[in-house]
Amino acid sequence: MRVGLFVPCYIDQFYPDVAMATVEILEGLGIEVIYPEEQTCCGQPMANTGCIDDTRPLAQRFVDIFGDFDHVVSPSGSCVSMVRNHYESLFHDNARFERMRTHTWELCEFLVDVLGVEKLPARFPHRVSLHSSCHGLRELRLGACTERMGPQDDKVRRLLSQVEGIELVEATRPDECCGFGGTFAVAEEGVSVLMGVDRVADHVAAGAEVMTATDSSCLMHMEGIIRRRGLPIVTMHIAEVLAGRSLPQMGSRSKTPRPASTGK
Repeated sequence: MRVGLFVPCYIDQFYPDVAMATVEILEGLGIEVIYPEEQTCCGQPMANTGCIDDTRPLAQRFVDIFGDFDHVVSPSGSCVSMVRNHYESLFHDNARFERMRTHTWELCEFLVDVLGVEKLPARFPHRVSLHSSCHGLRELRLGACTERMGPQDDKVRRLLSQVEGIELVEATRPDECCGFGGTFAVAEEGVSVLMGVDRVADHVAAGAEVMTATDSSCLMHMEGIIRRRGLPIVTMHIAEVLAGRSLPQMGSRSKTPRPASTGK
């Protein structure tokens, strides 16, 4: 199985350890991972702001680069959702795109739905709470949504439960938005900050040492709030937790760039 690794902009520029943890997990499961160095942005920021003409060439480039892999895997629910759910309006009767769209996966769903992983070799002896990002929940169905009735699969929690030593703690509002929302954090800074403060407070009250999520963009937004307020919690991407990485020291990412919405 040849897997093309798509590394989103945030991870490439600010959190490269997340990409390395993703490679470590996949190669540990016997997957051949290939990172095409010519890859660029998937076009999600442009699409979110209505700049479709600027989005189209990036989408075409994505298909040109990743269209021939057995699968495409990315440690980002929002970027995967962009490809799977929003590229379709940019392509018409394109067989290569249609095949790639059904073979593009967020890391956790690839591990569960494609590989059927039932045991991970990692150890992570910490209290962990999960922030479920909006794209992952509402567009990829990675976890359970409170507005839906009936049984729901929670792929991310299923994987976390396989990690030795982990203690999962629950926020009182497990599927609430953190307020990042891409360009929303810039256009509506005040609302974005208040939503992030509220979200972080819920995880701190749950007694979590670590807040994890499937999207580094959400975590970066909340990390800025945590750092500026000196709160006793750190953020780690789900790939880092599943790989059993060590906890970052408080403030160790203080030089990480962050959006304007985390500035208060």
